[in-house]
Amino acid sequence: MSKYFHSLSQTPHRLKSRMLATWTPDQEVNQVRLRSGADMKRKLRWFDLVSLGVGGMLGVGVFVTTGPVARDISGPAVFISYMVAGFSALLSSLCYTEFSVNVPVAGGAFSYLRVTFGEFIGYFGGANILLEYVLSNAAVARSFTEYTCTAFGVSDPNAWRIKVNGLENGYNELDFPAVALVLLLTLCLCHSTKESSMLNLVMTVFHVIFFGFIIIAGFSNGDGAKALVEPRGLTPYGVRGVVNGAAVVYFSYIGYDTVSTLAEEIQNPSFSLPVGIIGSVSVVSVLYCLMSLVLCLMVPYNEISKSASYAVAFRKIGWGWGGNVVGAGASLGIVASLLVAMLGQSRYLCVIGRARLVPSWLAKVHPSTGTPLNATLFLGICTASIALFTDLEIVMELISLGTLCVFYLVANALIYRKYTLTGQNSPLHTLSFLALLSSSALAFSLWWKLNKPWWGLLLSLAITIAVTVFFQYHTSLLSSTANKNLLAPIPSTWSVPFMPWPAAISVFLNVFLTTTLKKLSFQRFAIWTCLVTLFYVLYGVHRTYEAEEMDRDRVEFVESHVTSTRVQHDMLGNVQMVVIS
Repeated sequence: MSKYFHSLSQTPHRLKSRMLATWTPDQEVNQVRLRSGADMKRKLRWFDLVSLGVGGMLGVGVFVTTGPVARDISGPAVFISYMVAGFSALLSSLCYTEFSVNVPVAGGAFSYLRVTFGEFIGYFGGANILLEYVLSNAAVARSFTEYTCTAFGVSDPNAWRIKVNGLENGYNELDFPAVALVLLLTLCLCHSTKESSMLNLVMTVFHVIFFGFIIIAGFSNGDGAKALVEPRGLTPYGVRGVVNGAAVVYFSYIGYDTVSTLAEEIQNPSFSLPVGIIGSVSVVSVLYCLMSLVLCLMVPYNEISKSASYAVAFRKIGWGWGGNVVGAGASLGIVASLLVAMLGQSRYLCVIGRARLVPSWLAKVHPSTGTPLNATLFLGICTASIALFTDLEIVMELISLGTLCVFYLVANALIYRKYTLTGQNSPLHTLSFLALLSSSALAFSLWWKLNKPWWGLLLSLAITIAVTVFFQYHTSLLSSTANKNLLAPIPSTWSVPFMPWPAAISVFLNVFLTTTLKKLSFQRFAIWTCLVTLFYVLYGVHRTYEAEEMDRDRVEFVESHVTSTRVQHDMLGNVQMVVIS
């Protein structure tokens, strides 16, 4: 205990030493990875990644968020909300792809931010993405119970839950089937990544076929004039409702992030990662738009059920058997989605454990299975505990806020890395551009939210475009000068085209969508931010500081040992020379 209090007394010095400390990609791949003991096994190929990305996203967005968003936020225009969210997710996925090719480790956004902006920003991003994974997985697991009920012909989606009097509303319905599903998948993921991937591939193929059935049946039996025009038109909540809906459904795209966390388990990552990430986001975006449109074609938006929306919709059009089929198919899709998301969350925690920001036993990889066993078990128990009692509506917007925050940070990190760490632009110029970009995006967003005159929106947008054009022109001049002096940086294996525009637009959209969320989401997010920052100050910074000190002492000991050995050999050689002479 006295040792810990001594460490706390050195907190200011250690914070100054560690908060902005960075690792190089080479150190992440070849040095930090060794802290897990055994290596993860490279068995995955590009089609595994596409199926994992598609499977990880499909069950979340359509079956969990579409009904509530269509009914209360966007109306029949929910498919446009998915378009906006999908475009933003595609831009973010481009940023992820370049990072994943150049930093092929299992840490995802945590590793990308740590090698760019330092330890604290990396830790903050990793903590937020972990929160989103655990909460979204718990919400998805509870949706599994609702759809499984409908698959067995039970009309009440809450029939298999146990209501407990005395608990607060939203936390008083215990969901034991959801808990059982999470624990079963946890055991599966502990066994093998490749077998889990094959299981996901089979489920995803059936899931896509099932999607085709819903789309065809919906278009065949839907009444566009009645559902899309009546009772209040395509956008009953206005353009703002469409944008607000895009912010809420954004967490539906969190699944592609899982693909980047599998970088240590992929054969030929420079080819497989771009195909897996971008391909899965593109496929899922199209399916999301079609599925959300079909739901509003079958049932007027104000009659859509918040629970098991698609199964109930089929019953309302007279296809009772279709509701059972939809319940079964949705349950299968949710299992696939949950499997992939739980796969990704354990990789995140494993790499954060390697950095010693959480207890190091969470970083251990089992030598026989090649999986992060401890991290998988720990997060499986956390997810099951939340899934037992927490309602979806309580966590949905908080999930989106954390996801948008992390994707915003990754887009900024790509610009800084590309133009400063591996380019010729000075840190001040790049950071100034990023600050102006975020400020103009925030001004546009607040102007929109406060419903001010349109000229303010145009002015903010014009400033954003002008700042980006100037930055691009300035960096192109530096690049041409470097080419003349033979100092041009070596191009990466894969890079985002038309930079800095995709990353800049991603920053703008993430800021804009964030400001459309409700005040309560920001309050909960602020509480979470305070908790993770406090944990870092009281635990994380001291463990990483001590770990780096131990590594430094170990290196110095090895170097001194090698030097002394060389001196002894030299002395022996001299003695032999004297004797011979």
